[in-house]
Amino acid sequence: MRRRLTLLVGATMCLALLAFVVPLALLLRTVAQDRAVVAAAADAQSLVSLVGTADPDTLRFSVEHMAAGSRGPVTVFLPDGSVLGTPAPRTSAVRLAARAGVSRTVERPDGREIVVAVLGRQDGTAVIRAFVPAAELTRGVTRAWLVLVGLGVALLLLGLLVADRLSRTLVAPIAELSAVSHQLARADLTARARPVGPPELREVAGALNHLAGRIQELLREEREQVADLSHRLRAPLTSLRLETESLADADEGARIAARVDAMERAVTGLISEARRRRVARVDAACEATTSLRERVAFWTVLAEDTGRAVTLDVAAIGPLFVGVAADELAAALDALLGNVFAHTPDGTGFAVTLAPRAGGGALLTVADDGPGMSADQVRRGASRGGSTGLGLDIARRVAQSSGGRLDLGTGPTGGARVILELGPPASGPPASGPSPGGRL
Repeated sequence: MRRRLTLLVGATMCLALLAFVVPLALLLRTVAQDRAVVAAAADAQSLVSLVGTADPDTLRFSVEHMAAGSRGPVTVFLPDGSVLGTPAPRTSAVRLAARAGVSRTVERPDGREIVVAVLGRQDGTAVIRAFVPAAELTRGVTRAWLVLVGLGVALLLLGLLVADRLSRTLVAPIAELSAVSHQLARADLTARARPVGPPELREVAGALNHLAGRIQELLREEREQVADLSHRLRAPLTSLRLETESLADADEGARIAARVDAMERAVTGLISEARRRRVARVDAACEATTSLRERVAFWTVLAEDTGRAVTLDVAAIGPLFVGVAADELAAALDALLGNVFAHTPDGTGFAVTLAPRAGGGALLTVADDGPGMSADQVRRGASRGGSTGLGLDIARRVAQSSGGRLDLGTGPTGGARVILELGPPASGPPASGPSPGGRL
């Protein structure tokens, strides 16, 4: 935009300068020509009285003196054929003036010829000829044109400089507004634009700041609502804990109590996460095999209760770092495994596979032996399977935050297969020891 404004001002000034300089240059040339012709005509007219009345010696002296001080040749042709002043041939204009007594100015290729007929002499008509060479007609014109060109270039450069300064006052606030909008897009809701520049841009900056403040308020209200809803789960969990303490089977009570503790920790983490201002976690990273083993071990106990066969394959790949936080990876895996338990009948087996991804990161695959599903069966907030429809979307957002994606397909047995592509850490893998592979 800054360059375009400068070019626009430059083009406008060029047109204005051309409209001013070209006529002025032509006028200067005309003035120079007229000045030279008028000076030569004045010299010729000053000799008229002398040619008509002076004696030959006085006339000769006066003509030679005039020719020596004139810018061009001055010649007097007398009726007896003698020539005084600057020697010159009798041109057709001189002969016409001597014959008809006509004074005139003649345009010639090499200059202008001014012929003045002097009448009243007893021996006939004398002719005064003043010649202005072409060099005299254009004397000083070239220098004047160079001055005009220099002045025009100086004015153009000055105009471009002023246009650049003015455009900078417009572009700088726009660039600042763009930077603030990008900060807001990266979840930095504290970014604010300075109300500078023209009134229109100040108004836009104020509207952007108002929008950012309103977004902060809405997110704060949403976080509080989520925290309140999560806190309501504490009462049922407390009641469930009391029920487990009254079980006759101590081992069964301990197992259920452990599940309640895990649920309570999840709710506590949800409350803390909801009330904490979320920012972009560009440096998030974790070791995927460790998180995978922990979550599969948690779901394996429930799988045994429902008669499901569980296969975990991490294939001795060593430490595998991905660009998501450990809690986010756990939430994505819980969402995928929770779908298996929610949408397949008891006794349906499933497999979890983790493999390296080309270019870094990992491929996490969850496949089951159930009836399967297609990509258009689930969308966020609604599901034909009777669930909330948020599970797959949670996993999809986790994959996209690391630079990967989520693919839905059909496994070899006809069941659903979900492939979660996880990108590598943005700042490289953290220092960590190897994690042994294996199969459950």
